[in-house]
Amino acid sequence: MSNFSFARFALGLFTLLPSFTGAQVVTSQYDNARTGANLNETILTPANVNVKQFGKVFSFQVDGPIYAQPLYLPRVEVPGKGLHNIIYVATEHDSAYAFDADGQTSEPLWKVSFAHPEAGVVAVPARDVDCPFISPEVGITSTPVIDLKTGTLYVLARTRESTGILSSNTYVQRLHALAITTGVEKFGGPMVIDASVPGHGPDSSGGQVRFNPLRDNPRASLLLANDRVYLTWASSCDVGPYHGWVIAYDAHTLAQVGVFNTSPDALESGIWAGDTGPAADKDGNIFVATGNGTFDAANNGRDYGDSVLKLGWTSGKLDVLDYFTPYNQDSLNRNDKDLGSGGVVLLPDQSGAHAHVMVVIGKGAVIHVIDRDTLGKFHVEDDSNAVQELAAAPDEAFGAAAYWNGHVYYQFSNDVLKDYTVSNGRLSHEPVARGSTRFVDPGSTPTVSANGKKNAIVWVLSSRGWRSADRAAVLYAYDATNLAHELYNSEQNSARDHAALATRFSIPTVINGRVYLGTRSELDVYGLLPKEK
Repeated sequence: MSNFSFARFALGLFTLLPSFTGAQVVTSQYDNARTGANLNETILTPANVNVKQFGKVFSFQVDGPIYAQPLYLPRVEVPGKGLHNIIYVATEHDSAYAFDADGQTSEPLWKVSFAHPEAGVVAVPARDVDCPFISPEVGITSTPVIDLKTGTLYVLARTRESTGILSSNTYVQRLHALAITTGVEKFGGPMVIDASVPGHGPDSSGGQVRFNPLRDNPRASLLLANDRVYLTWASSCDVGPYHGWVIAYDAHTLAQVGVFNTSPDALESGIWAGDTGPAADKDGNIFVATGNGTFDAANNGRDYGDSVLKLGWTSGKLDVLDYFTPYNQDSLNRNDKDLGSGGVVLLPDQSGAHAHVMVVIGKGAVIHVIDRDTLGKFHVEDDSNAVQELAAAPDEAFGAAAYWNGHVYYQFSNDVLKDYTVSNGRLSHEPVARGSTRFVDPGSTPTVSANGKKNAIVWVLSSRGWRSADRAAVLYAYDATNLAHELYNSEQNSARDHAALATRFSIPTVINGRVYLGTRSELDVYGLLPKEK
Protein backbone atom coordinates (compact mmCIF):
# COMPACT_ATOMS: atom_id res chain seq x y z
CA MET A 1 0.00 0.00 0.00
CA SER A 2 1.14 3.56 -0.66
CA ASN A 3 2.41 5.83 2.07
CA PHE A 4 0.22 8.60 0.68
CA SER A 5 -3.54 8.69 1.23
CA PHE A 6 -4.03 10.63 -1.99
CA ALA A 7 -1.85 8.36 -4.12
CA ARG A 8 -4.72 6.74 -5.97
CA PHE A 9 -5.47 10.08 -7.59
CA ALA A 10 -2.04 10.20 -9.18
CA LEU A 11 -1.45 6.84 -10.79
CA GLY A 12 -0.23 8.20 -14.08
CA LEU A 13 1.13 11.54 -12.96
CA PHE A 14 4.81 12.02 -13.74
CA THR A 15 7.01 14.52 -15.52
CA LEU A 16 10.09 13.77 -17.58
CA LEU A 17 11.44 16.95 -19.10
CA PRO A 18 12.89 16.58 -22.63
CA SER A 19 16.32 17.83 -21.55
CA PHE A 20 16.62 14.81 -19.23
CA THR A 21 15.57 12.12 -21.68
CA GLY A 22 19.09 10.65 -21.87
CA ALA A 23 19.61 10.47 -18.12
CA GLN A 24 17.47 7.48 -17.22
CA VAL A 25 17.87 3.79 -16.48
CA VAL A 26 14.64 1.92 -17.09
CA THR A 27 15.96 -1.62 -17.56
CA SER A 28 18.86 -3.86 -16.62
CA GLN A 29 22.16 -3.00 -18.34
CA TYR A 30 20.70 0.29 -19.67
CA ASP A 31 19.03 -1.01 -22.84
CA ASN A 32 17.28 -4.01 -24.37
CA ALA A 33 20.45 -4.97 -26.28
CA ARG A 34 22.03 -5.35 -22.79
CA THR A 35 25.13 -3.39 -23.83
CA GLY A 36 25.77 -2.31 -20.24
CA ALA A 37 26.65 1.24 -21.28
CA ASN A 38 25.26 4.62 -20.22
CA LEU A 39 26.40 6.98 -22.99
CA ASN A 40 24.91 10.09 -21.40
CA GLU A 41 27.21 10.53 -18.41
CA THR A 42 28.55 14.09 -18.43
CA ILE A 43 29.71 14.43 -14.81
CA LEU A 44 31.99 11.49 -14.04
CA THR A 45 35.20 11.36 -16.07
CA PRO A 46 38.57 9.59 -15.84
CA ALA A 47 39.97 12.91 -14.62
CA ASN A 48 37.77 13.23 -11.54
CA VAL A 49 37.12 9.61 -10.54
CA ASN A 50 39.95 9.17 -8.08
CA VAL A 51 40.27 8.68 -4.34
CA LYS A 52 40.76 12.40 -3.69
CA GLN A 53 37.68 13.61 -5.55
CA PHE A 54 35.35 10.60 -5.61
CA GLY A 55 33.95 8.36 -2.88
CA LYS A 56 30.97 7.18 -0.89
CA VAL A 57 28.60 10.10 -0.37
CA PHE A 58 25.57 8.55 1.35
CA SER A 59 23.54 5.36 1.80
CA PHE A 60 19.89 4.35 2.01
CA GLN A 61 18.87 1.72 4.54
CA VAL A 62 16.58 -1.02 3.23
CA ASP A 63 14.89 -4.07 4.77
CA GLY A 64 16.66 -6.84 2.88
CA PRO A 65 19.40 -7.76 0.41
CA ILE A 66 19.38 -6.03 -2.98
CA TYR A 67 20.06 -8.33 -5.94
CA ALA A 68 18.16 -6.33 -8.57
CA GLN A 69 19.96 -3.51 -10.38
CA PRO A 70 18.68 -0.08 -9.26
CA LEU A 71 16.68 1.90 -11.85
CA TYR A 72 16.64 5.69 -12.25
CA LEU A 73 14.28 8.37 -13.54
CA PRO A 74 14.83 12.14 -13.49
CA ARG A 75 12.34 14.81 -12.42
CA VAL A 76 9.42 12.66 -11.38
CA GLU A 77 6.46 14.50 -9.86
CA VAL A 78 5.66 12.81 -6.55
CA PRO A 79 2.25 13.89 -5.18
CA GLY A 80 2.72 16.31 -2.32
CA LYS A 81 6.53 16.08 -2.50
CA GLY A 82 7.42 17.84 -5.73
CA LEU A 83 9.93 16.93 -8.43
CA HIS A 84 12.61 14.39 -7.61
CA ASN A 85 15.28 12.42 -9.38
CA ILE A 86 14.33 8.92 -8.21
CA ILE A 87 16.32 5.73 -7.73
CA TYR A 88 14.09 2.62 -7.58
CA VAL A 89 15.25 -0.31 -5.44
CA ALA A 90 13.81 -3.78 -4.76
CA THR A 91 14.73 -6.17 -1.93
CA GLU A 92 14.49 -9.84 -1.06
CA HIS A 93 12.18 -8.84 1.81
CA ASP A 94 9.56 -8.20 -0.90
CA SER A 95 9.75 -4.41 -0.77
CA ALA A 96 10.04 -1.81 -3.52
CA TYR A 97 11.40 1.67 -2.72
CA ALA A 98 11.57 5.02 -4.45
CA PHE A 99 14.36 7.18 -2.98
CA ASP A 100 15.44 10.70 -3.81
CA ALA A 101 18.49 9.85 -5.91
CA ASP A 102 20.40 12.93 -4.74
CA GLY A 103 20.04 12.12 -1.06
CA GLN A 104 17.91 15.15 -0.23
CA THR A 105 16.16 12.91 2.31
CA SER A 106 17.08 9.52 3.69
CA GLU A 107 13.44 8.48 3.95
CA PRO A 108 11.84 6.83 0.92
CA LEU A 109 9.54 8.95 -1.21
CA TRP A 110 7.37 5.85 -1.19
CA LYS A 111 7.71 2.22 -0.21
CA VAL A 112 5.46 -0.76 -0.88
CA SER A 113 5.71 -4.21 0.63
CA PHE A 114 4.26 -7.37 -0.85
CA ALA A 115 4.79 -9.25 2.42
CA HIS A 116 2.09 -9.01 5.08
CA PRO A 117 3.14 -11.21 8.04
CA GLU A 118 -0.02 -10.38 9.94
CA ALA A 119 -1.95 -12.09 7.15
CA GLY A 120 0.47 -15.00 6.81
CA VAL A 121 2.18 -13.61 3.69
CA VAL A 122 5.99 -13.50 3.84
CA ALA A 123 8.96 -13.67 1.51
CA VAL A 124 9.94 -17.30 0.85
CA PRO A 125 12.40 -18.58 3.49
CA ALA A 126 15.64 -19.89 1.97
CA ARG A 127 15.12 -23.25 3.71
CA ASP A 128 11.87 -23.76 1.80
CA VAL A 129 13.69 -23.70 -1.54
CA ASP A 130 16.47 -25.95 -0.15
CA CYS A 131 19.06 -23.40 -1.20
CA PRO A 132 21.22 -20.98 0.84
CA PHE A 133 22.17 -19.14 -2.33
CA ILE A 134 19.86 -16.19 -1.60
CA SER A 135 19.26 -15.94 2.12
CA PRO A 136 17.63 -15.61 4.56
CA GLU A 137 14.63 -15.17 2.26
CA VAL A 138 13.71 -14.94 -1.40
CA GLY A 139 11.41 -12.13 -2.46
CA ILE A 140 12.37 -9.85 -5.36
CA THR A 141 15.50 -11.00 -7.21
CA SER A 142 14.94 -9.99 -10.84
CA THR A 143 15.66 -6.41 -11.89
CA PRO A 144 12.31 -4.67 -12.55
CA VAL A 145 11.58 -2.70 -15.71
CA ILE A 146 9.93 0.69 -16.28
CA ASP A 147 7.49 1.66 -19.03
CA LEU A 148 7.94 5.40 -19.62
CA LYS A 149 4.82 5.64 -21.77
CA THR A 150 2.53 4.78 -18.87
CA GLY A 151 4.75 5.58 -15.88
CA THR A 152 4.74 1.98 -14.67
CA LEU A 153 7.30 -0.05 -12.72
CA TYR A 154 6.91 -3.82 -13.25
CA VAL A 155 8.11 -6.04 -10.40
CA LEU A 156 8.13 -9.83 -10.01
CA ALA A 157 7.77 -10.93 -6.36
CA ARG A 158 7.67 -14.30 -4.58
CA THR A 159 5.72 -15.03 -1.39
CA ARG A 160 4.85 -17.88 0.95
CA GLU A 161 1.27 -17.72 2.17
CA SER A 162 -0.66 -19.42 4.95
CA THR A 163 -4.18 -18.86 6.24
CA GLY A 164 -3.55 -20.22 9.73
CA ILE A 165 -1.37 -22.24 12.08
CA LEU A 166 -2.68 -25.60 10.91
CA SER A 167 -2.98 -24.71 7.25
CA SER A 168 -0.38 -25.74 4.70
CA ASN A 169 1.84 -23.19 3.00
CA THR A 170 1.28 -22.13 -0.57
CA TYR A 171 3.84 -20.43 -2.76
CA VAL A 172 2.90 -17.65 -5.12
CA GLN A 173 4.67 -15.49 -7.67
CA ARG A 174 3.05 -12.27 -8.88
CA LEU A 175 3.70 -9.63 -11.50
CA HIS A 176 3.06 -6.19 -10.01
CA ALA A 177 2.52 -3.03 -12.05
CA LEU A 178 3.23 -0.01 -9.85
CA ALA A 179 2.79 3.70 -10.52
CA ILE A 180 6.26 5.24 -10.57
CA THR A 181 4.94 8.24 -8.62
CA THR A 182 3.29 6.43 -5.71
CA GLY A 183 3.85 2.67 -5.84
CA VAL A 184 0.11 2.02 -6.17
CA GLU A 185 -0.93 -1.06 -8.17
CA LYS A 186 -2.17 -0.43 -11.73
CA PHE A 187 -4.07 -2.28 -14.45
CA GLY A 188 -5.99 -4.40 -11.96
CA GLY A 189 -2.78 -5.99 -10.71
CA PRO A 190 -1.08 -7.87 -9.37
CA MET A 191 -1.25 -10.87 -11.68
CA VAL A 192 -0.61 -14.34 -10.24
CA ILE A 193 1.89 -16.28 -12.37
CA ASP A 194 0.34 -19.51 -13.62
CA ALA A 195 1.05 -21.44 -16.80
CA SER A 196 1.14 -24.90 -18.32
CA VAL A 197 2.30 -26.40 -21.60
CA PRO A 198 1.83 -29.81 -23.22
CA GLY A 199 4.71 -32.06 -22.21
CA HIS A 200 5.84 -35.39 -20.83
CA GLY A 201 8.67 -34.35 -18.52
CA PRO A 202 9.21 -36.32 -15.28
CA ASP A 203 7.08 -33.83 -13.35
CA SER A 204 4.24 -33.70 -15.87
CA SER A 205 0.68 -34.72 -15.09
CA GLY A 206 -1.98 -35.61 -17.62
CA GLY A 207 0.31 -34.61 -20.46
CA GLN A 208 0.85 -31.12 -19.05
CA VAL A 209 3.86 -29.44 -17.42
CA ARG A 210 2.76 -26.76 -14.97
CA PHE A 211 4.67 -23.76 -13.67
CA ASN A 212 5.97 -24.51 -10.17
CA PRO A 213 6.02 -21.32 -8.04
CA LEU A 214 8.27 -22.95 -5.42
CA ARG A 215 10.91 -24.55 -7.64
CA ASP A 216 10.93 -22.20 -10.65
CA ASN A 217 13.07 -19.25 -9.55
CA PRO A 218 13.42 -15.98 -11.50
CA ARG A 219 17.01 -14.67 -11.70
CA ALA A 220 17.23 -12.82 -15.00
CA SER A 221 15.82 -9.30 -15.24
CA LEU A 222 12.44 -8.37 -16.66
CA LEU A 223 12.24 -7.24 -20.28
CA LEU A 224 9.79 -4.78 -21.85
CA ALA A 225 9.53 -4.98 -25.64
CA ASN A 226 6.72 -3.99 -27.97
CA ASP A 227 4.28 -3.41 -25.09
CA ARG A 228 4.91 -6.86 -23.64
CA VAL A 229 6.60 -7.70 -20.34
CA TYR A 230 8.76 -10.85 -20.53
CA LEU A 231 9.59 -12.90 -17.43
CA THR A 232 12.04 -15.81 -17.31
CA TRP A 233 12.89 -18.56 -14.80
CA ALA A 234 15.52 -21.08 -13.79
CA SER A 235 15.85 -22.59 -10.28
CA SER A 236 17.38 -22.15 -6.83
CA CYS A 237 20.73 -23.99 -6.60
CA ASP A 238 19.64 -26.38 -9.38
CA VAL A 239 17.08 -27.90 -7.00
CA GLY A 240 14.47 -29.68 -9.07
CA PRO A 241 12.15 -30.37 -10.53
CA TYR A 242 12.26 -27.16 -12.53
CA HIS A 243 12.14 -25.86 -16.10
CA GLY A 244 13.18 -22.81 -18.02
CA TRP A 245 10.18 -20.62 -18.73
CA VAL A 246 9.54 -17.48 -20.76
CA ILE A 247 6.13 -15.96 -20.08
CA ALA A 248 4.88 -12.75 -21.69
CA TYR A 249 2.22 -10.35 -20.38
CA ASP A 250 0.44 -7.45 -21.99
CA ALA A 251 2.02 -4.35 -20.46
CA HIS A 252 -1.30 -2.48 -20.29
CA THR A 253 -3.72 -5.17 -19.12
CA LEU A 254 -1.40 -7.74 -17.46
CA ALA A 255 -3.13 -10.43 -19.51
CA GLN A 256 -0.90 -13.41 -20.20
CA VAL A 257 -0.19 -13.44 -23.95
CA GLY A 258 2.53 -16.05 -24.43
CA VAL A 259 4.20 -19.04 -22.74
CA PHE A 260 7.31 -20.95 -23.76
CA ASN A 261 8.95 -23.83 -21.89
CA THR A 262 12.56 -24.81 -22.68
CA SER A 263 12.21 -28.45 -21.57
CA PRO A 264 8.60 -29.69 -21.82
CA ASP A 265 9.66 -33.32 -22.28
CA ALA A 266 12.60 -33.22 -19.87
CA LEU A 267 13.77 -31.04 -16.97
CA GLU A 268 16.04 -28.08 -16.29
CA SER A 269 17.40 -25.85 -19.12
CA GLY A 270 16.87 -22.81 -16.92
CA ILE A 271 17.44 -19.21 -17.91
CA TRP A 272 19.98 -18.04 -15.32
CA ALA A 273 21.99 -15.18 -16.89
CA GLY A 274 23.72 -14.18 -13.64
CA ASP A 275 21.18 -11.42 -12.96
CA THR A 276 21.54 -9.95 -16.45
CA GLY A 277 18.52 -10.05 -18.73
CA PRO A 278 16.98 -11.47 -21.87
CA ALA A 279 17.74 -9.22 -24.83
CA ALA A 280 15.51 -7.91 -27.62
CA ASP A 281 16.36 -6.45 -31.01
CA LYS A 282 14.56 -3.59 -32.76
CA ASP A 283 12.15 -6.07 -34.37
CA GLY A 284 11.09 -7.46 -31.01
CA ASN A 285 12.89 -10.80 -31.30
CA ILE A 286 13.88 -12.14 -27.87
CA PHE A 287 17.25 -13.78 -27.15
CA VAL A 288 18.03 -15.96 -24.12
CA ALA A 289 20.64 -18.57 -23.20
CA THR A 290 19.68 -21.76 -21.35
CA GLY A 291 21.57 -23.84 -18.81
CA ASN A 292 22.26 -27.53 -18.38
CA GLY A 293 19.55 -29.92 -19.49
CA THR A 294 18.50 -32.29 -22.22
CA PHE A 295 18.99 -31.16 -25.83
CA ASP A 296 17.04 -32.99 -28.52
CA ALA A 297 15.83 -30.21 -30.80
CA ALA A 298 18.21 -31.36 -33.55
CA ASN A 299 16.26 -34.63 -33.61
CA ASN A 300 12.81 -33.04 -33.83
CA GLY A 301 12.54 -32.78 -30.07
CA ARG A 302 11.45 -29.76 -28.03
CA ASP A 303 14.14 -29.57 -25.33
CA TYR A 304 16.82 -26.89 -25.53
CA GLY A 305 19.53 -27.45 -22.93
CA ASP A 306 22.67 -25.26 -23.22
CA SER A 307 21.36 -23.28 -26.17
CA VAL A 308 20.91 -19.71 -27.33
CA LEU A 309 17.30 -19.21 -28.39
CA LYS A 310 15.77 -16.62 -30.68
CA LEU A 311 12.13 -16.35 -29.69
CA GLY A 312 9.35 -14.59 -31.53
CA TRP A 313 5.71 -14.72 -32.40
CA THR A 314 4.33 -17.21 -34.91
CA SER A 315 0.57 -17.08 -35.48
CA GLY A 316 0.19 -15.36 -32.13
CA LYS A 317 2.27 -17.98 -30.28
CA LEU A 318 5.60 -17.39 -28.55
CA ASP A 319 8.01 -19.92 -30.01
CA VAL A 320 11.57 -20.65 -31.15
CA LEU A 321 12.46 -18.97 -34.43
CA ASP A 322 16.09 -20.15 -34.44
CA TYR A 323 18.71 -21.49 -32.07
CA PHE A 324 22.42 -22.16 -31.55
CA THR A 325 23.71 -25.12 -29.54
CA PRO A 326 27.43 -25.92 -29.04
CA TYR A 327 28.58 -29.23 -30.51
CA ASN A 328 29.78 -30.35 -27.06
CA GLN A 329 26.42 -29.74 -25.38
CA ASP A 330 26.28 -33.26 -23.99
CA SER A 331 29.59 -32.72 -22.20
CA LEU A 332 28.49 -29.28 -20.97
CA ASN A 333 25.34 -30.82 -19.56
CA ARG A 334 27.05 -33.76 -17.87
CA ASN A 335 29.67 -31.52 -16.25
CA ASP A 336 27.32 -28.72 -15.19
CA LYS A 337 29.05 -26.22 -17.50
CA ASP A 338 25.93 -24.24 -18.34
CA LEU A 339 26.01 -22.03 -21.37
CA GLY A 340 23.13 -20.17 -19.71
CA SER A 341 25.18 -19.04 -16.69
CA GLY A 342 25.89 -16.03 -18.91
CA GLY A 343 23.63 -13.49 -20.54
CA VAL A 344 23.56 -12.44 -24.19
CA VAL A 345 24.68 -9.03 -25.45
CA LEU A 346 23.55 -7.76 -28.86
CA LEU A 347 26.34 -5.75 -30.49
CA PRO A 348 25.62 -2.71 -32.68
CA ASP A 349 25.43 -3.24 -36.46
CA GLN A 350 28.72 -4.42 -37.94
CA SER A 351 30.30 -4.14 -41.37
CA GLY A 352 31.10 -7.29 -43.30
CA ALA A 353 29.24 -10.56 -43.76
CA HIS A 354 27.76 -10.66 -40.27
CA ALA A 355 26.00 -7.38 -39.62
CA HIS A 356 24.04 -8.50 -36.56
CA VAL A 357 25.99 -10.46 -33.98
CA MET A 358 25.70 -11.22 -30.30
CA VAL A 359 28.14 -12.54 -27.72
CA VAL A 360 27.55 -15.00 -24.89
CA ILE A 361 29.80 -16.98 -22.56
CA GLY A 362 28.95 -19.54 -19.89
CA LYS A 363 30.63 -21.90 -17.45
CA GLY A 364 32.30 -23.64 -20.40
CA ALA A 365 34.55 -20.55 -20.59
CA VAL A 366 34.20 -20.03 -24.36
CA ILE A 367 32.99 -16.76 -25.89
CA HIS A 368 30.52 -17.53 -28.67
CA VAL A 369 30.00 -14.86 -31.33
CA ILE A 370 26.75 -15.72 -33.10
CA ASP A 371 24.97 -14.24 -36.12
CA ARG A 372 21.53 -13.15 -34.91
CA ASP A 373 20.06 -13.49 -38.40
CA THR A 374 21.19 -17.12 -38.73
CA LEU A 375 22.05 -18.64 -35.36
CA GLY A 376 23.31 -21.87 -36.91
CA LYS A 377 21.41 -24.50 -34.92
CA PHE A 378 23.53 -27.59 -34.07
CA HIS A 379 26.53 -29.21 -35.77
CA VAL A 380 27.70 -32.59 -34.52
CA GLU A 381 31.39 -32.20 -35.39
CA ASP A 382 32.23 -28.64 -34.41
CA ASP A 383 30.93 -25.11 -33.92
CA SER A 384 31.61 -23.88 -37.43
CA ASN A 385 28.01 -22.63 -37.33
CA ALA A 386 29.19 -19.83 -35.01
CA VAL A 387 30.83 -16.70 -36.37
CA GLN A 388 33.68 -17.08 -33.89
CA GLU A 389 34.66 -18.85 -30.68
CA LEU A 390 37.35 -17.84 -28.21
CA ALA A 391 38.58 -19.91 -25.27
CA ALA A 392 38.83 -16.74 -23.23
CA ALA A 393 38.21 -17.50 -19.57
CA PRO A 394 40.53 -19.40 -17.22
CA ASP A 395 37.53 -20.51 -15.17
CA GLU A 396 33.75 -20.44 -15.27
CA ALA A 397 32.02 -17.32 -16.51
CA PHE A 398 28.79 -15.73 -15.31
CA GLY A 399 26.85 -12.63 -16.23
CA ALA A 400 27.56 -10.74 -19.42
CA ALA A 401 29.84 -8.33 -21.20
CA ALA A 402 29.59 -4.57 -21.59
CA TYR A 403 30.07 -2.88 -24.97
CA TRP A 404 31.43 0.59 -25.75
CA ASN A 405 32.82 2.16 -28.93
CA GLY A 406 34.11 -1.02 -30.57
CA HIS A 407 35.22 -2.66 -27.32
CA VAL A 408 33.77 -5.64 -25.43
CA TYR A 409 34.66 -5.87 -21.72
CA TYR A 410 34.51 -9.10 -19.72
CA GLN A 411 35.25 -9.83 -16.07
CA PHE A 412 35.47 -13.61 -15.70
CA SER A 413 35.81 -15.63 -12.50
CA ASN A 414 39.38 -15.84 -11.17
CA ASP A 415 40.60 -13.42 -13.80
CA VAL A 416 41.30 -9.75 -14.48
CA LEU A 417 39.08 -7.39 -16.46
CA LYS A 418 39.66 -7.86 -20.20
CA ASP A 419 39.05 -5.65 -23.25
CA TYR A 420 38.43 -7.18 -26.68
CA THR A 421 38.08 -5.03 -29.79
CA VAL A 422 35.32 -5.71 -32.34
CA SER A 423 35.78 -5.51 -36.10
CA ASN A 424 33.56 -6.90 -38.86
CA GLY A 425 31.54 -8.82 -36.31
CA ARG A 426 34.53 -10.60 -34.78
CA LEU A 427 36.47 -10.08 -31.55
CA SER A 428 40.22 -9.70 -31.33
CA HIS A 429 41.82 -13.09 -30.67
CA GLU A 430 43.49 -11.76 -27.54
CA PRO A 431 42.52 -8.97 -25.19
CA VAL A 432 43.99 -5.62 -26.21
CA ALA A 433 44.11 -4.52 -22.56
CA ARG A 434 43.81 -6.02 -19.09
CA GLY A 435 43.05 -4.76 -15.63
CA SER A 436 45.35 -5.47 -12.72
CA THR A 437 42.98 -6.85 -10.06
CA ARG A 438 42.06 -10.52 -10.17
CA PHE A 439 38.42 -11.17 -9.26
CA VAL A 440 37.49 -14.45 -7.60
CA ASP A 441 34.19 -16.29 -8.01
CA PRO A 442 31.87 -15.18 -9.59
CA GLY A 443 33.63 -12.39 -11.48
CA SER A 444 31.37 -9.50 -12.45
CA THR A 445 29.20 -7.99 -15.16
CA PRO A 446 30.93 -4.71 -16.12
CA THR A 447 29.09 -1.47 -16.75
CA VAL A 448 30.35 1.51 -18.74
CA SER A 449 29.69 5.21 -18.27
CA ALA A 450 30.67 7.61 -21.06
CA ASN A 451 29.75 10.88 -22.71
CA GLY A 452 29.23 9.37 -26.13
CA LYS A 453 32.68 8.34 -27.37
CA LYS A 454 34.69 10.14 -24.70
CA ASN A 455 35.39 10.01 -20.96
CA ALA A 456 34.53 6.32 -20.74
CA ILE A 457 34.93 4.43 -17.47
CA VAL A 458 34.45 0.69 -16.89
CA TRP A 459 32.93 -0.10 -13.49
CA VAL A 460 32.99 -3.55 -11.90
CA LEU A 461 31.71 -4.69 -8.54
CA SER A 462 33.17 -7.60 -6.63
CA SER A 463 30.45 -9.68 -5.02
CA ARG A 464 29.88 -12.68 -2.80
CA GLY A 465 31.25 -16.05 -3.90
CA TRP A 466 29.33 -19.29 -4.10
CA ARG A 467 30.89 -20.80 -0.98
CA SER A 468 32.77 -17.80 0.38
CA ALA A 469 32.22 -16.12 3.71
CA ASP A 470 30.43 -12.81 3.72
CA ARG A 471 32.60 -10.02 2.37
CA ALA A 472 32.16 -6.37 1.62
CA ALA A 473 31.35 -5.26 -1.90
CA VAL A 474 34.22 -3.42 -3.58
CA LEU A 475 33.62 -0.96 -6.41
CA TYR A 476 36.35 -0.59 -9.06
CA ALA A 477 36.70 1.99 -11.84
CA TYR A 478 39.03 1.65 -14.84
CA ASP A 479 39.90 3.93 -17.75
CA ALA A 480 38.00 2.30 -20.62
CA THR A 481 40.74 3.22 -23.09
CA ASN A 482 43.46 1.68 -20.92
CA LEU A 483 42.38 -0.96 -18.41
CA ALA A 484 45.88 -0.99 -16.92
CA HIS A 485 44.92 2.37 -15.41
CA GLU A 486 42.78 1.65 -12.37
CA LEU A 487 41.16 4.96 -11.50
CA TYR A 488 39.61 4.07 -8.16
CA ASN A 489 38.49 1.35 -5.81
CA SER A 490 36.38 1.73 -2.71
CA GLU A 491 39.02 0.23 -0.41
CA GLN A 492 41.65 2.89 -1.19
CA ASN A 493 40.11 4.96 1.59
CA SER A 494 38.24 2.21 3.41
CA ALA A 495 37.31 4.31 6.42
CA ARG A 496 35.35 6.67 4.18
CA ASP A 497 34.23 4.50 1.25
CA HIS A 498 33.81 0.97 2.64
CA ALA A 499 30.69 -0.66 1.18
CA ALA A 500 28.30 -2.94 3.05
CA LEU A 501 28.27 -6.73 2.63
CA ALA A 502 28.01 -7.90 -0.96
CA THR A 503 25.26 -9.88 -2.62
CA ARG A 504 26.03 -12.05 -5.67
CA PHE A 505 26.12 -11.01 -9.35
CA SER A 506 25.16 -7.42 -8.50
CA ILE A 507 25.41 -4.80 -11.24
CA PRO A 508 26.00 -1.15 -10.25
CA THR A 509 24.00 1.64 -11.86
CA VAL A 510 25.99 4.69 -13.03
CA ILE A 511 23.90 7.76 -13.83
CA ASN A 512 23.96 11.53 -13.44
CA GLY A 513 27.27 11.68 -11.59
CA ARG A 514 26.61 8.88 -9.13
CA VAL A 515 27.13 5.15 -8.78
CA TYR A 516 24.42 3.14 -7.00
CA LEU A 517 25.23 -0.33 -5.75
CA GLY A 518 23.02 -2.79 -3.90
CA THR A 519 24.27 -4.66 -0.85
CA ARG A 520 22.84 -6.98 1.80
CA SER A 521 21.50 -4.13 3.93
CA GLU A 522 21.63 -0.82 2.09
CA LEU A 523 21.93 1.03 -1.19
CA ASP A 524 25.39 2.60 -1.20
CA VAL A 525 25.87 5.73 -3.30
CA TYR A 526 29.18 7.01 -4.67
CA GLY A 527 29.91 10.31 -6.36
CA LEU A 528 32.08 13.41 -6.40
CA LEU A 529 32.97 14.53 -2.89
CA PRO A 530 32.06 18.01 -1.64
CA LYS A 531 34.86 20.43 -2.33
CA GLU A 532 36.80 21.53 0.71
CA LYS A 533 36.31 25.18 1.58
